[in-house]
Amino acid sequence: MDLTALLLSRLQFAFTVSFHIIFPSFTIGLAAWLTVLEALHLATGRPTYRLVFEFWLKIFGIAFGLGVVSGIVMAFQFGTNWSELSRMSGPIQGPLLSYETFTAFFLEASFFGILLFGRSRVPPWFYLFSTGMVALGTTLSAFWIMANNSWMQVPVGYAFENGAFVPNDWFKILFSPVLWVRFPHMLLASYITGAFCVAATGAWYLLRGEFHAEAQIMLRMGLYLAAVLVPVQLFFGHLTGDYVHNYQPAKFAAIEGRWHDEQPASEVLIAIPDAAAETNHYAISIPILGSLIGSLSFDSKEVGLTDFPPQDRPPVAIPFFAFRIMVGCGLAMLLLAWAGSYLSLANRIGQNRLLLTATFYSFPLPFIATLTGWFTAEVGRQPWTVYGVLRTADAMTPFLTARAATVSLVVFCVLYSLIFAFGVFYIHRLLRAGPVGHLVLPPAAATPNRPMSVVGEAIPSHLRHVPAGE
Repeated sequence: MDLTALLLSRLQFAFTVSFHIIFPSFTIGLAAWLTVLEALHLATGRPTYRLVFEFWLKIFGIAFGLGVVSGIVMAFQFGTNWSELSRMSGPIQGPLLSYETFTAFFLEASFFGILLFGRSRVPPWFYLFSTGMVALGTTLSAFWIMANNSWMQVPVGYAFENGAFVPNDWFKILFSPVLWVRFPHMLLASYITGAFCVAATGAWYLLRGEFHAEAQIMLRMGLYLAAVLVPVQLFFGHLTGDYVHNYQPAKFAAIEGRWHDEQPASEVLIAIPDAAAETNHYAISIPILGSLIGSLSFDSKEVGLTDFPPQDRPPVAIPFFAFRIMVGCGLAMLLLAWAGSYLSLANRIGQNRLLLTATFYSFPLPFIATLTGWFTAEVGRQPWTVYGVLRTADAMTPFLTARAATVSLVVFCVLYSLIFAFGVFYIHRLLRAGPVGHLVLPPAAATPNRPMSVVGEAIPSHLRHVPAGE
């Protein structure tokens, strides 16, 4: 086995996953919010809701496309870089990924076409139904991906036969308590991401003195939603920590920066972990709090990393710092959402430029929290691909060379960077243009047999016969 190829393959998958997750974490929440907007438009008849819907639908379409492209390419790596993982876990992971295609991707793709082109061709109630189906499709997609990843984190419902993991209880796999903690945690992260992006956009327009009515809708709805969901997310984050504590004690010790057994255990707020010396430098700790967080006890014994052989320990620095960044982002979002919601209810948020500015600059926070959460989960799982039963080194394609891994990594980085650059550029153009446009139906003269009739209707009559070039 080529250890350099292993490292490069891990870097490649980390890069592609980090790139890809940005878009689903945004579109899942945005699809749900679009459904709410369309329902409000039907219920109230306010054209502003329709205008905001059409504006965000364009942005959703770009982000959805980028997510699909980056997600499809990601799956190729299971065959090129991780063929042993595919061979051994294919009987379980294959069906789960197929279910995502059948129940989620087809649903999204079918009804998304109606969202883009069917407004004037279907009844209003069916258009709302289509919007809900797109939101349901994005949610189902997240479910199947989390089901697959949760099985890798805590494998259940399988038997090992003929060198492969074979499912023997799909009920345990699909109703694992780990899955039903991690799936809501990811779903809430997506809703919060959408909420803060929408609120930040509304704050930006208010700071610029543009699109006041639409900006107020974005700002208020985004902050209200975040104010409700962030506390719930913190609760599910605690439940996620419980599963790590119970099923992945080495990861939990790495997150806590705990090297030796402690009873009662202190909580390390910040430090510089030193893996070589098996200690922390410049640590700031709170006594007893570690036992309370880990076991809801004031005197529980919490295990340290030295209880595990060095080859079974995860890298400490990445999960240790990533977890603290994630929690810090969550607390900052909670403070901002509550303060903004309070001022909004008091009708004072439009005059508070400090809070508007803070809201605008908050849009990276949910993305950073999502990425660092995944870094904590995935790096903390090392050295296992399927926790406790399949090491990452044994999951790699055995004949993969460092040269081949280097070429594919460079190609992925270049292509993904170009795609991301063009996508962000176009979304930025849409944001600068703002929610403008005339909400009208196509002219009656615009028929499939006479598509250029739209142009004719739009050109003033005294210019329709001007010779070309004049």
